[in-house]
Amino acid sequence: MSIQIIVILCISLLAIIVIGTRIADGRYGRLQASETVLESYTSFRVDPDKNYYTSGSDAYPNALMGIYKDWSLESDLWKKRNLIDSGMQELVLNMQQKAAEKMLFLHGFDVLDNRGGKIGDWYSVSGLHIIIKVSGEKRVSITTPPLDTYRESA
Repeated sequence: MSIQIIVILCISLLAIIVIGTRIADGRYGRLQASETVLESYTSFRVDPDKNYYTSGSDAYPNALMGIYKDWSLESDLWKKRNLIDSGMQELVLNMQQKAAEKMLFLHGFDVLDNRGGKIGDWYSVSGLHIIIKVSGEKRVSITTPPLDTYRESA
């Protein structure tokens, strides 16, 4: 065997090990559509058991998320918001206005951990690609939505 074939095989084996480890980890959560969450956000209700975070513009967030207080969000990209009902109303109405300008609709989602347990909720346009990674006991890392969240629909 030539040295090039051996090197290629070693690199391939290493790639398979890395990918397999990530897939086998299985500590990824997901968003699940929820009419109850949608109704909660559109009724401007703040849950005292959650910490609220926004991503993007302070006035027109790309996403609004509530995570139960017994969970820690590990991310510097989300902005923690201390909301009261009137602050929730302003954010939601601003998001609705921005979405309507682009003929988009906002939806509610449950934020689920790797076991399917609810750890919070989410309000944004649908179709966003985010990653929810449970990184330890009651610790989660959630990527922010893309900057062009309110892009015009195709």
